[in-house]
Amino acid sequence: MKILQKPHLGWLFGHFWLAVILSLAGTIAQAQVAIQAVTGSILSGVEVVRIDLSEALTAVPAGFGIQSPARIALDFPNVVSSMGRSNIEVNQGNLKSVSVVQVGNRTRVVLNLKQYTAYTTEIKDKSLLVVLAAVAGGPAATAAPVFAENQSREVQPLRDLDFRRGEEGSGRVVISLPNNQVGVDVRRQGQTLLVEIMKTALPEGLRRRLDVADFGTPVKTVTTSQASDRVRVLIEPQGQWVHSAYQTDDQFVVEVKALKEEPSKLSQGPGYTGQKLSLNFQSIEVRALLQVIADFTSFNIITSDAVSGTVTLRLQDVPWDQALDIILQAKGLAMRKTDNVIWIAPPEEIFKSQEVRIASQDELEDREQLTFYTIQLKYALAEDIAASLNRTGYGGSVFSSSSASAGSGATVSSGSSTAGAYQGSRTSSSVSRSASRILSYRGTAFPEKRTNQVIVNDIPSRIAKIRAMIDELDVPLRQILIEARIVEAKDSFGKALGVKLGATDLRAQQGGDGGYSIGGGNRVAFGTSYGNAVASSGAGGTVDLTGNFVNLPVVPTVGQAATFGLSIFSAAANRFLNLELSALESDGKGKVVSSPRVVTANLLKAVIEQGEELPYQVATSSGATSIAFKKINLKLEVTPQITPEGNVLLTLDINKDTVGRSTPAGYGLDTKHVQTVVLVENGGTVVIGGIFYLTETDEEIKVPFLGDLPGVGNLFKNKAKTSTKTEMLVFITPKMMPEKTIR
Repeated sequence: MKILQKPHLGWLFGHFWLAVILSLAGTIAQAQVAIQAVTGSILSGVEVVRIDLSEALTAVPAGFGIQSPARIALDFPNVVSSMGRSNIEVNQGNLKSVSVVQVGNRTRVVLNLKQYTAYTTEIKDKSLLVVLAAVAGGPAATAAPVFAENQSREVQPLRDLDFRRGEEGSGRVVISLPNNQVGVDVRRQGQTLLVEIMKTALPEGLRRRLDVADFGTPVKTVTTSQASDRVRVLIEPQGQWVHSAYQTDDQFVVEVKALKEEPSKLSQGPGYTGQKLSLNFQSIEVRALLQVIADFTSFNIITSDAVSGTVTLRLQDVPWDQALDIILQAKGLAMRKTDNVIWIAPPEEIFKSQEVRIASQDELEDREQLTFYTIQLKYALAEDIAASLNRTGYGGSVFSSSSASAGSGATVSSGSSTAGAYQGSRTSSSVSRSASRILSYRGTAFPEKRTNQVIVNDIPSRIAKIRAMIDELDVPLRQILIEARIVEAKDSFGKALGVKLGATDLRAQQGGDGGYSIGGGNRVAFGTSYGNAVASSGAGGTVDLTGNFVNLPVVPTVGQAATFGLSIFSAAANRFLNLELSALESDGKGKVVSSPRVVTANLLKAVIEQGEELPYQVATSSGATSIAFKKINLKLEVTPQITPEGNVLLTLDINKDTVGRSTPAGYGLDTKHVQTVVLVENGGTVVIGGIFYLTETDEEIKVPFLGDLPGVGNLFKNKAKTSTKTEMLVFITPKMMPEKTIR
């Protein structure tokens, strides 16, 4: 049994190692499967992407699709790439390009589409066929849209331009092109989006400005204009937004979406503009991960020897520059960007390199010879430009670290400046002398006022920066027309009722006894006063023909009161009873409108005033008097500032004086003054202030007891009622003048 068992065990061990070797060989053979080529074609109207491999696949690779941006990703395990490049431009049908990225022994193929669509996969021999479904309303298979160049030399009119509200509140500008070969250029300019359509004319019916704010999209206005042989469409969105553009046959669509912040994201980034990708790795080396990003983008990435370690991350549908930012933040790294080359290293290493570069630059500038340059200015003043050139500001290197800003591990900087920060302590000597201002530390600039020129004495290497800055500053300022309206309205109403009641006794005039007998020689006479009563009685040899019992007439303030008289007499008794009623009712309305207006440039104060000077006496130190003058005028003082949104911020001081009532010391002044800062839209009108003044009086003068009697009491009283309303409003209207009027 033992003899038989040994050969049996040997046979078993032999077969075991043979199986291991065959398995390893199979694994090695499988790992050597490589992607050799990727091509796109259209067969009978069907788009097919062909992926050629060195060996046939045993199973269809797993894949997934992304709606925005439109992509299809296929993962090939145990497959490498032998193509020698990572990006293949196709630009045919719905397929824009193909990206092939290898990480370890796994390769991902990403199909970059113009519009997302469904797909099917099929293994055929040593190739994988990806069949793209037709896009609804998409372009014909034989007519691929052309964006880069306009192949037509003839200028053709634009057919139509419309605005629509898209899904999720997006704004869509739909442009109907003359044909599908017209070139279109879309670029972002600050807070606006500019679309230029080459070799195209704009019909008069389409030259307009669409106010689409009521659609509830990020787009406020869409303005079309003609510029030489091209049509310009200026889209003005609001808030944070992103845009996309695509073309279907001869219809070009620009879609603007609001950028919504999602708390679940690691970093909010309206500044991230890179193409989106997805990364899912466990303990991958940082160098290999950076290589994946380099293959995905058009940048060349150089890593320092100090970059090491591994990282585990999972990112789904994020911009590549945000992904790079997160990686640098996680590993405490920084980067410096020069053109299309990105250098990644620890912050200390980048800082030392920057110090060496600055020291070398300073040494070269110290050896350069100073030269005089004369720069002619067009709009700016020479003394202002010279002061700006000589001003010393905060310069030096621009650094940032992973803790410099929330969600930002490093900052991508243009040119040869450095991004990334060194957290150690640094003295001011590490800041370049040459970066403290635009001029070098030896350079000077002084104005020549007579010819409005700036004379610069500096090294030749600084002249380009100086000229670039002067080109930015020496521009015409926008002019603004500011119109103010001061409206003063007055409304007055008054009414009054008075009475005179008296009697005349002719017997006293004829030598008899006046008055009324109350028995024997006693008599009584009526009048408004003791003198009138005595005169009415005829005593003392005086005669009063009209002694009044009640004397409460209307005292007119404006005009003359209306009167009505009535006499009742007895011929036999020679006595008269006189009644006179006086009434007044007045109604007055008045309005004064003052409208000063002035034109000024942006950020420059303007003053306009009109009025008179009122003389008055003042005492001098010697005790004598002299004449001084006080201004009584209408004045508008304003400083406008145009905001980036196109509104106007106004700093206002408006004053209106008038001569008031006369006093023993002279005339008084009625003043109206408003001083404020207000933001107004261009061409809009706003009320910046107002004063309302109301005066009401109700007076009654009466004879006690008699004036309170019902009915007849009105003969013993005087009534007056007045109401005066005064209102002042100040309106302001700024209007930006067209640029052609200031050039």
